Amino acid sequence: MSEHNRDNIKTGPQNPPGEDLIVCEQALGTSERKLFSMLELGRLIGLDLNLDEMLIQIASKAKEVMDADRFNLLLYDPLTDELWTNMVFEIEGRKFRTPSHVGLSGYSFHTGQTVNVEDAHEDPRFFRHIDEAIGYTTKSMLCMPFFSRSGSTLGVIQLINKRQGRFTAEDETLLRMFANHVSVFIEIAQLQKARMDTLEQSRKELERLNAAKGKALDHLSHELKTPLALIQGYLRILRRKIAKQPDGESVLGYFDVLKHYMARLFEVQKECEKIMLAYREIEEENLVDELERLWKKIEGLETDIPVDTKEVWKTLKEYVANYVPPDNRSKSIILLYPTVQKAIADTRDNAPHRDIEFRLTGDEDVSIFMDVVVVRDMLMGLLKNAVENTPDGGLVEVSLAGDDRNVIIAVKDYGIGITEQNKEHVFEGFFHTQDTDLYGSRSVYEFGAGGKGLDLFQMKVYGRRFGFGISMESSRCVHIPTDRDICPGRISDCPHVSSREGCLASGSTTFCLTFPVAKEYLRTGIRNESGP
Repeated sequence: MSEHNRDNIKTGPQNPPGEDLIVCEQALGTSERKLFSMLELGRLIGLDLNLDEMLIQIASKAKEVMDADRFNLLLYDPLTDELWTNMVFEIEGRKFRTPSHVGLSGYSFHTGQTVNVEDAHEDPRFFRHIDEAIGYTTKSMLCMPFFSRSGSTLGVIQLINKRQGRFTAEDETLLRMFANHVSVFIEIAQLQKARMDTLEQSRKELERLNAAKGKALDHLSHELKTPLALIQGYLRILRRKIAKQPDGESVLGYFDVLKHYMARLFEVQKECEKIMLAYREIEEENLVDELERLWKKIEGLETDIPVDTKEVWKTLKEYVANYVPPDNRSKSIILLYPTVQKAIADTRDNAPHRDIEFRLTGDEDVSIFMDVVVVRDMLMGLLKNAVENTPDGGLVEVSLAGDDRNVIIAVKDYGIGITEQNKEHVFEGFFHTQDTDLYGSRSVYEFGAGGKGLDLFQMKVYGRRFGFGISMESSRCVHIPTDRDICPGRISDCPHVSSREGCLASGSTTFCLTFPVAKEYLRTGIRNESGP
């Protein structure tokens, strides 16, 4: 008779039949409780796709259910061919990595077999150096691989040191059920983490490309300035010399063309300077977000952060968040109605050749506390943008509204509108809403002038700097839904509508500037300023 059979032979007095039934019921109840706890753990894990948090939940619950002293869940890293965990022996934050073929876990991972040993130190496959490093003694161990839906091995579950006896076949059954259940959520969590890592990598790449773009624009602006000035000077000298020649009048017209395009190049150079300044200002405003990302990285380090360091960091973030870059602009109370009237009059004077109707409606008493030059620049920019996108015979409306908290300036043009794919880019600067093949720089205030959104980008910077909001709503003209569809530029020439009302109902764009009210400043007697 084998030793195993002798161990299973009952000796001594037998329990009465009633007591055997009670023992069986107790054993069945324990198994049911374990099964319920395992299923409950799987449900809780399914609510959290954060991989690190998931491992913590698994460790704390599984060792309790399985009556084990330690629990580890080792995940496979195919890039390094290692098994790893962030909770080695449940010491949170202690990252552990080992080659995938090492130890009992490595054997289980590569063979796909469950390993259940009563004394790990008696098994030659055991990797005893971990025990020696942390001063722990491993006795019984249960290792079980778990798999993805495609059948590839995701990792290995370790249960260490059964508190009473050794791990049983029932323990293996429960653990296998749990492994099948939890592997689905771990696979989803890994896919989620991979997507987030890819997005973070893309964000960093975009930041790098944006920085490179900024340097290129800065370099372009600097390199253009001196050569353009020299070319312009030589053209003047050359023009004067040719004008003195007997037949010089016949070629002077070419100099007018060159002068026109030289002026355009100077505009591009100035726009480069302007947009570079705006990008730098936005980088200053985004410093708080950068500090927040840096702090999260610091918190992820494998070390405790002193309380005083946390307080200093919190103070730094608050200081940066409340920091307003120095500005020499002078703020004052601005009565908006006459200011908008003046901006509309100036727009009419700048575009006398355009047949556009302007309407101003709303509260004539609303006021804001702002720099008047900034407000006029924004109004002129919005009105110019509206005129350039509205066909002749069209309408531009400006409305003013205010309540106890906010004042809103809305500039609405009944023009061609903006396509869905272009809406998210209109505040970026150096972006035109026309198809590239159709793009052309026309004179300002011309219909379809080909603006690049620099005015809108500058407003975005002003909004961050001075604490007001800017928003946009737009519906593309239903008759020209794409960037390649062309509006004739005059309502009477449109083949799709038979009246002005039909055009006005086809598309529109509204830009809103939202300012805090200035009533408290009016009460203190600060001067009013409504424009010259």
